[in-house]
Amino acid sequence: MAHVVVLGAGLGGSIMAYELQQQLRSEDRITVVTRDPTYHFVPSNPWVAVGWRTRSHISADLAPTMQRLGIAFRTVPATRLVPAENRVELADGTALDYDYLVVATGPELAFDEIEGFGPEGHTQSICHVDHAEAAHAAFERFCENPGPIVVGAAQGASCFGPAYEFAFILDAALRRRRIRDRVPMTFVTSEPYIGHLGLDGVGDTKGLLESALRSRHIKWITSARISRVEPGTMHVEEVAEGGATKPHALPFGYAMMLPAFRGVKAVSGIEGLSNPRGFTLVDPHQRNPAFPNIFAVGVCVAIPPMGVTPVPVGVPKTGFMIESMVTATAHNIGALVRGKEPDEVATWNAVCLADFGDRGIAFIAQPQIPPRNVNWSAEGRWVHFAKIAFEKYFLRKVKLGTAEPLYEWAAMKMLGIDKLKAARKG
Repeated sequence: MAHVVVLGAGLGGSIMAYELQQQLRSEDRITVVTRDPTYHFVPSNPWVAVGWRTRSHISADLAPTMQRLGIAFRTVPATRLVPAENRVELADGTALDYDYLVVATGPELAFDEIEGFGPEGHTQSICHVDHAEAAHAAFERFCENPGPIVVGAAQGASCFGPAYEFAFILDAALRRRRIRDRVPMTFVTSEPYIGHLGLDGVGDTKGLLESALRSRHIKWITSARISRVEPGTMHVEEVAEGGATKPHALPFGYAMMLPAFRGVKAVSGIEGLSNPRGFTLVDPHQRNPAFPNIFAVGVCVAIPPMGVTPVPVGVPKTGFMIESMVTATAHNIGALVRGKEPDEVATWNAVCLADFGDRGIAFIAQPQIPPRNVNWSAEGRWVHFAKIAFEKYFLRKVKLGTAEPLYEWAAMKMLGIDKLKAARKG
């Protein structure tokens, strides 16, 4: 009998547990460890921040589903991983031993790296539903006395899509309230150009996003490094290729900036397991080279940046990319418990829908990291409705405890979008 522990129950961790349940033997055990018993659909946080959704709309209680599937569910934070002893220490003073561990913790949000930054400072966030609710309350106050808005992503950030989404959703929300004409908007990003997305662009994301910003009268600053944030003023340095800087003091009545990520404390600073930022190191099979019974999926995985840029830019881990990591990991652990070696490699393909409030941009990148076999993007009203449909579909999937229904698999096969690189077996 093997005991598999999954750290985290977000997008990666919840689906990981469901896929493991299908791949393991009947005598094997799964335990999920998470601080929050409720799953929140993070891509809907921008809608929560403008009042188009509430917490209840985007949440799913995981406990009944885990119980029905026979998966042990511990709602207590992990405090420290002791990989040399195959043990996870928990905040209630207990510990869990494991045969295999999957790190699916997501990131720690590095607001503290910039003075005055984040919900404890002077800017809002949409990284967590708690932050999105606070951002909504701040937005309602702002609408009573409109002024300038600053939206974007700080140096070292790796999640740029939601920043663009929120800028456009704010524009749509302000237009609905008939106060857009009173709100100058500036998009501030560490990307070297608009539409880079941490991926050196996908299709014509540069042209599409520049056009979308321009048509909505949103100015932008790229290669931006935030030095500090004061009440009502964001101090930004625009960095040129040669290192020369141009300072900007941007006034704001409302600001939402995405932070850089780092690994959570429970798995950071462990030699051979994590990199200097605390992200978990993995091989092509999602397996840690130093501790081969530890795997990692999702935002916590260490991926090097696309190249040198004037300001540090991370690589995003998008939803379908994470699901491909999950599928490969489930199959590989299933092989190990049967005495075989891991042979599955995730495609890291990306399928993304970025909502603009009434329109949107979709892109497919196969794989997400270039060079690619498919490099496509498109814009239209259909994306907005597709994002709504996907939200409802994914939440239903989480509630049912289904990793990949047959019709989803068939649809992706028809589109030529796979989760596993079968050609790399052997």
